[in-house]
Amino acid sequence: MKIIKISKLLVAIAVTFTLLSAVNEAITVTGKITDQSDGTELVGVSITEKDGKNGAISDVNGNYSIKTQVGKTLIFSYSGYKTQEIKVAGAKINVQLEPNETVLEEVSVVGYGTAKRGKGYVGDAHTVRADKIYQAYDVVANYAYMPAPHDYNNQKAEDYSHNSENRFKFAKDVPLSTFSIDVDAASYSNVRRFLNQGQIPPADAVRTEELINYFSYNYEKPTGKEPIKISAEVGECAWNKEHRLVRIALKAKEIPSENLPASNFVFLIDVSGSMWGANRLELVKSSLKLLTNNLREQDRVAIVVYAGSAGEVLPSISGADKQKIREALDKLTAGGSTAGGAGIQLAYKIAENNFIKDGNNRIILCTDGDFNVGVSSNEGLESLIEKERKSGIFLTILGYGMGNYKDSKMQVLAQKGNGNHACIDNLQEANRVLTNEFGATMYAVAKDVKLQIEFNPQHVQAYRLIGYESRLLNDEDFNDDKKDAGEMGAGHSVTAFYEIVPVGVKFTNAGKIDDLKYQKNKKMEEKQIVQSEELLTIKLRYKAPNSDTSEKIELPLIDKGGNNVSSDFRFAAAVAMFGQILISSDFIGKAVFDDVIYLAKTALDNDEQGYRREFIRLAETAKGLQKNN
Repeated sequence: MKIIKISKLLVAIAVTFTLLSAVNEAITVTGKITDQSDGTELVGVSITEKDGKNGAISDVNGNYSIKTQVGKTLIFSYSGYKTQEIKVAGAKINVQLEPNETVLEEVSVVGYGTAKRGKGYVGDAHTVRADKIYQAYDVVANYAYMPAPHDYNNQKAEDYSHNSENRFKFAKDVPLSTFSIDVDAASYSNVRRFLNQGQIPPADAVRTEELINYFSYNYEKPTGKEPIKISAEVGECAWNKEHRLVRIALKAKEIPSENLPASNFVFLIDVSGSMWGANRLELVKSSLKLLTNNLREQDRVAIVVYAGSAGEVLPSISGADKQKIREALDKLTAGGSTAGGAGIQLAYKIAENNFIKDGNNRIILCTDGDFNVGVSSNEGLESLIEKERKSGIFLTILGYGMGNYKDSKMQVLAQKGNGNHACIDNLQEANRVLTNEFGATMYAVAKDVKLQIEFNPQHVQAYRLIGYESRLLNDEDFNDDKKDAGEMGAGHSVTAFYEIVPVGVKFTNAGKIDDLKYQKNKKMEEKQIVQSEELLTIKLRYKAPNSDTSEKIELPLIDKGGNNVSSDFRFAAAVAMFGQILISSDFIGKAVFDDVIYLAKTALDNDEQGYRREFIRLAETAKGLQKNN
């Protein structure tokens, strides 16, 4: 009897241990999610672990796959439907979501259009199968027509911040000009996209400094301990022969790709409904595969996606495991709303968990910027990014979704965080940014880079900075190491132009103000001016990527007159003129696109990739479009 009892006890213990181990068993759960009322497959349903970090999104056929454990609870959530919680008992869970009747009268986005929900219609924008996107539906009387994606490519759906053009300032009254550098080139590829579609871009989409900084220039490279080299030259202003044009050039030190420190990347991918399509999510996948080709064994990659909520679809793995990264990218599908703030927060958390000391820790955000769930306002995103900026993790924003491009939000992310911004309008641009300029895009050699120019009123009557309107700083910010500024990647170049009105030239464009009532106007007397042949002095501050203390570099510039300038000067000046014509600048005079084309053609000796010749074709296109308007 005792032997039988002991045997039963051992069996019970074994069963208990088996059950306990089963509860902790890691499994992959798959299934299909449908509408309970009519069986329609639901695209873009968010599946997340309760009290866990894993997440997934249902595909265009309603199928999903998520790694989890037996005993965990999965949450199935979708706008317009009641949320379900299901405890994991096996590897197959099919789910039927019940429509939420309380929201049936709301207005929601439908694919690429807008539809009002009425009686009998359930779900939201992305319950519609992707292969039905091009159809119109007449299910109920209130149901609106769903336009095809190509109908959505218009300026009205895009969002740009407005910045008033910099004006002239008198050197006696305002001797200092201070701004953060900008290495971004997103505006150029976006302008190119508009022109190639037969449209003149909206003025707010044109950031002249980003047009100029799109191109490579043969600038002097740093040779000493400093990571940045300043150079400058001055010549005749192409659009006003009486004025002078000063070009300030910065060049960051170059680092061969094989010598770059180990990278900890998090690919943060917007898989919401607005990212559906060949030039959106499919282009994202192709772009990131190009980047994956550059990864080494010491590099690491995690993939986070977000739509209605955020989830990690690939934990951090070695860059040598390229096939797993490609397979994870291939599985992504678009659908659902856009919880961009939640995605950013999760990406920073994962980047911090895999932080590489003295390495390159960076989030690569691929989105159209159309955030609409959670933290989504420009102010909210600014606050979020400023908080995360202190983590030592950099942020690269790759903009997609032409026709639904929310440039204003991406600019906030790029400018308020330690990061950069590129607009990917085709695979060739992705190759330029992620392959040809891999080091410059993905590895910073200096952060918080600021410029301050002091003008000598003995020679400068007035000046204006061309572009950089969104990067202006207060003069005292230059010496404030707490003030954020731009970053420079390995091999990056930055160009800034000042239009100078020399002393003695008749000038009225700076405007006039009334005399002060309670004090005399503060005008510098001639005897107070220090006699110097220098036109101006350039001051630059920067921090090493892992430092909180800045270093300063200075360079004076003397104007010897004439117009003996480099071909790089001429080409960059042509691009500056092009940008100002596009925005209908108050200061461009009688300059026309023919002037741009003529000047650019004199500077084609540094064009191995053909980008300068492409620019000339764009200027010719803009000229033709202008005639037709």
